[in-house]
Amino acid sequence: MTEKKFNQPLGGNEMPRFGGPATMLRLPSRETAEGLDACFVGIPFDIGTSNRPGARLAPRQIRDESRMLRPFNVATGAAPFESIQVADIGDVAINTFNLEKSMGIIEQAYTEIASHDCIPLTMGGDHTITLPILRALAKKHGPIGLIHVDAHADINDHMFGEKIAHGTPFRRAMEEGLLDGNRVVQIGLRGTGYSSEEFDWSREQGFRVVQAEECWNKSLAGLMDEVREQVAGGPVYITFDIDGIDPAYAPGTGTAEIAGLTVPQALEIIRGSRGLNVIGGDLVEVSPPYDTTGNTSLLGANLLYEMLCVLPAVKYQD
Repeated sequence: MTEKKFNQPLGGNEMPRFGGPATMLRLPSRETAEGLDACFVGIPFDIGTSNRPGARLAPRQIRDESRMLRPFNVATGAAPFESIQVADIGDVAINTFNLEKSMGIIEQAYTEIASHDCIPLTMGGDHTITLPILRALAKKHGPIGLIHVDAHADINDHMFGEKIAHGTPFRRAMEEGLLDGNRVVQIGLRGTGYSSEEFDWSREQGFRVVQAEECWNKSLAGLMDEVREQVAGGPVYITFDIDGIDPAYAPGTGTAEIAGLTVPQALEIIRGSRGLNVIGGDLVEVSPPYDTTGNTSLLGANLLYEMLCVLPAVKYQD
């Protein structure tokens, strides 16, 4: 029996890191998700943004900064490219001028990805994109558990009278029955608000809310033990807003808030998701125009790689 060959990132000794294909991890590109176990996909969308724009440019920049990533996760032992078939399937061709139409375009694209039993890992884009992704995945999996890292709860009822924007996706997702509220955890929430009840709606839905202050000056390994117990038993989606990280590490974002999570804590959250039935993930709200060093996009690329490493079929060399 012929051993299956998995796609490999282009190595730095085969082609200089500053050359080669402009794909995520310099992986092969594919037109569709057919035949793939997981895919990287971009959504160059920021018309749901309320403050600084630029997230539409993030998929291209994250791909560029991913060129330093190597195939083996030395810290965890994960060997994704010895386990599953992965490729970069490009970007969703959203409608730059129409948010509602873009929601339909994104949902259709992810319905197609899901039809191939392929797990999507998405480069946003602002956080509006998570709503149509959840719509598509819930059609296949039913109500979904959620690990949501963010400075903001994104549970507004409206923004400037609009029901769909980057501050509303998780209220809409609950209203539409896309989420299992008792299996939703929001981590890193912080900042000023319009009332002292800023996060109460989340708690009323059954969400666990972990404010940033609860995370200061400590490892989050213990928290993730509790999170795994809460969200286990069904499909889980990871959505990671880069502004969950303190702007000292990730300044290139549209709605920065001080006193956020550290990079090691971000790794603990994603690595702590190992063993869950992760059906997809996204990394959103990177804004390259405010990322003058490229560090925010570099961090985004690494966090997406870490999500790849915790997918259920990935083998570990412990």
